[in-house]
Amino acid sequence: MDNEKLKSRMIGKIQELQQPEESTADTALSPACSGYLALTNNALDIIRANLKSQPLTLDLFDIVKSPSGGSTVFSVPGLAGDEAAKELTGIILDYTTPRAYWDTPDPVEGTPPVCMSQNSIISHDGKACALCPFNDFGSKDGDSNAKACKESVLLFLLRPGSVIPLLVRVPVTSKPRFLKYSTRLLSSLTPISSVVTKITLEKATSKQGKPYALFHFEAAGTLSPEEAANAKAYAQQFMEIVNAAEVMPELAEAS
Repeated sequence: MDNEKLKSRMIGKIQELQQPEESTADTALSPACSGYLALTNNALDIIRANLKSQPLTLDLFDIVKSPSGGSTVFSVPGLAGDEAAKELTGIILDYTTPRAYWDTPDPVEGTPPVCMSQNSIISHDGKACALCPFNDFGSKDGDSNAKACKESVLLFLLRPGSVIPLLVRVPVTSKPRFLKYSTRLLSSLTPISSVVTKITLEKATSKQGKPYALFHFEAAGTLSPEEAANAKAYAQQFMEIVNAAEVMPELAEAS
C-alpha cells in the first residue's frame, strides 16, 4: 500500500473517532411541535373581551371524566358531540386537588355535596381534612376500604388549537400516579407547564373484581424556552381569570 492510500485511511479513522457516539438509550425528550394557539396569539385579550366581565366558572369548561366499566377510551366533548379518544395530549397549565362529601351513600347526580375542599387540606368551612372522620379509610361503607370523602385531581389541559383548557378529572385511584409523575418532573426542576403531557388509560380490576381504568401520564415532548415562558405566563394569567370568579365551583359530582 502506497503512502497516499495509507495516509487517506488514517485520516478517515481519525475522523471516525472524533465523531460523537450515539447513545443507545434515548434519555432526552424530543422538542414538542409548535401549534399551541394560546401561546402565539392575543388569546387572553380575546377571552376577556368575550366574557364581558362575566365570571369564568368551572361549569363553563368541557370536562373529561374517567370512563366506567374499565374502558380505555376517553369521551371528549366536541362541537358535534362527544368524541372517542385513546389519549389526551397537551400542556397542563395548572391543577387542583378537590374533594367532596355527601351524607347519603347514593346521591342523585347533580346533588351538591355537604362538604367540599379545593385543595384536600382545608374544607370550605375552614376545617382540617386530615382530622375529618370521613377521610379515614373504610369510612365509605363496610365492604371496601374507600373513604367517604371523594378525592380527585382536576387538570387544566391546554391542547393545540384551543385557548380554553380541557378539564380532566383524575379519580382517586389514579391520584398517586399523577402525583408521582409531577414529582418526577420536580426532581429535575422541570415545571409541569413546560412539557407536553400524554394521558392514556389502562384497564385494572379492583379487589372486589370490578374493572376500572387507571390513568397513565408521560412527558411526550418539551417546549422550547420561549414556549415554556409563554406557557407559564399564560397559565398564571388564565388562572387569575378563573380565580377572579370568586365563587365556590362544583368541585365534584355525585355518581
